[in-house]
Amino acid sequence: MDFEHESDDPFRDDEDDPDAHLSLEKESTKEYVVYLVDASPKMFTSTCPASADDQKEESHFHIALSCISQSLKNQIINRSYDELAICFFNTREKRNIQELSGVFVFNVPERDYLDRPTARLIKEFDRIEESFAKDIGSQHGIVPGTRENSLYNAIWVAQALLRKGSAKTVDKRVLLFTNEDDPFGCIKGAIKSDMKRMTLQRAKDAQDLGISIELLPLSHPSDPFNVSQFYAELIGLEEDELADFMPSSGIKLEDMKDQLRKRMFKKRIVKKLKFIIVDGISIELNSYALIRPTVPGAITWLDSVTNQPLKSERTFICADTGALVEESTKRFHPYKNQNIVFSTKELSEIKRFSTGHLHLLGFKPLSCLRDYYNLKPSTFLYPSDEAMDGSICIFIALHRSMIQLKRFAVAFYGGSSRPQLVALIAQDEIIQSGGQIEPPGMHMISLPYSDDIRLVEERHSEKVGMVTRASNDQIKKAADVIKRIDLKDFSICQFANPGLQRHYAVLQALALEEDEIPEIKDETLPDEEGLARPGVVKALEEFKTSVYGENYDEECEANAKPSEASKKRKAQAEVATKECENYDWGELADTGKLKDLTVVELKYYLTAHNLPVSGKKEALVSRILTHMKK
Repeated sequence: MDFEHESDDPFRDDEDDPDAHLSLEKESTKEYVVYLVDASPKMFTSTCPASADDQKEESHFHIALSCISQSLKNQIINRSYDELAICFFNTREKRNIQELSGVFVFNVPERDYLDRPTARLIKEFDRIEESFAKDIGSQHGIVPGTRENSLYNAIWVAQALLRKGSAKTVDKRVLLFTNEDDPFGCIKGAIKSDMKRMTLQRAKDAQDLGISIELLPLSHPSDPFNVSQFYAELIGLEEDELADFMPSSGIKLEDMKDQLRKRMFKKRIVKKLKFIIVDGISIELNSYALIRPTVPGAITWLDSVTNQPLKSERTFICADTGALVEESTKRFHPYKNQNIVFSTKELSEIKRFSTGHLHLLGFKPLSCLRDYYNLKPSTFLYPSDEAMDGSICIFIALHRSMIQLKRFAVAFYGGSSRPQLVALIAQDEIIQSGGQIEPPGMHMISLPYSDDIRLVEERHSEKVGMVTRASNDQIKKAADVIKRIDLKDFSICQFANPGLQRHYAVLQALALEEDEIPEIKDETLPDEEGLARPGVVKALEEFKTSVYGENYDEECEANAKPSEASKKRKAQAEVATKECENYDWGELADTGKLKDLTVVELKYYLTAHNLPVSGKKEALVSRILTHMKK
């Protein structure tokens, strides 16, 4: 059990705990997925190229497993709170809740059929292809002369796996991998019509329960997948949607992985907002996060013996008696030599500036909005009639007026922890080549307070208050450099964070007990080959000459002017040397009293003798004894 002390801030509100809000958002955006993989003999005999450059052929079954394995590794990092199940159909063995033939649900011990992904699940799934023929087996589950229908059974099993959770708060999906465009092709007559009708009805029943069925077809250039044979009706494709459905996604492994990545990373609702336009008129909006910085996951403390997550609890101890006391319902704040007492309820009401709704304040011309007002990534807003009828109609009228009049809305938004003024900017729909490029809606941008804006002149001005300004020639040379090294069709999504990639590569290697850490390519390094082009070199030299002059020597200036960091290190070393002289280190080492010193005192010796100061106290003591040859 962990004990934590009361915060020094008496006005801290437990309701403002960000972890609590995060858990609520995860609960409302959770996703349940069932991977449904065809294990018929055709999946093992049909092949396609592994990549565009490699002539090696891979079976469709191997490609499906590789895609799922990569998806599991991504999911356990990005969306570990989602739950999934892996199900094979057209199998010799059976393992499912209903004991239906031809369906095998893959799982590992101490895990439910539909549960969060684990390292053990990924490790054993990566090895399943080696023992699949022996332990599970493959056979076509739809044969003439029988009433067995493995596809019908598979959809039924998937529906049963997804029965938990409400469709209002959980997104339920079935991802179907197959290379057989007509699973009932070997059957003729009334039996085929009857089995086809039953399978389609089973799929419709699942969809009526809020379960979406998505098809990931595998095909070969010589044997294209014809979705109109059967699956167009099963997944609900209309006539005009058939042309847009690309069944050639399985031509090679990279394409199939890209298709699965697009299916898995669906845009999710971050939060539902109530938009109060005027008193008595409100609409409901769904908010979506477009681009956000990716950071490592939060640290979870585990028990060293059971490896189970630890739960933190707060306990109050009397300073006089040492007895446990109940949490006080009163808090105080010192003011003019007296303590002002507040109850928890009073503090909650005092801090509540807003109810968390979006309040419209008015409109301003778009010309009043500056680029530097955008402090953080925007949030996209889209209306919903789910809770409030007429929200879409009112939103469309407001959206059209803002575009026609070239105005943006100013609104008040935020909880008790951070009230905020925001700008709502209407975005019109953009359609190209019959497809939607940008959806209609509004961008919510957080506006800065006056203290959030700093003048550049104040930071770079000299003591006399004058600011050094670039000449016209220097500005022209800088513009030439920018034109020379401008990245064409740049997108922030083109570059991955190398530190973050390395972090997760190490975690994956530890969790899956891999021998080698995957090599991480740093895409943020400068393009030395591109920067060495004559035009770029010439532009850089001209810019440097215009700013620093002809006889500028960068190395001499660097040596002449020590950096702030070097000055700080030198000052710390001088202080440590002075403090180090106050101790008899030889006697402390001989009597074993080094361990009685504090970490700060031990670092005096290490810093004075230019030794590393990292590590725990035991490591510092050992390092000092080694240096003293004790």
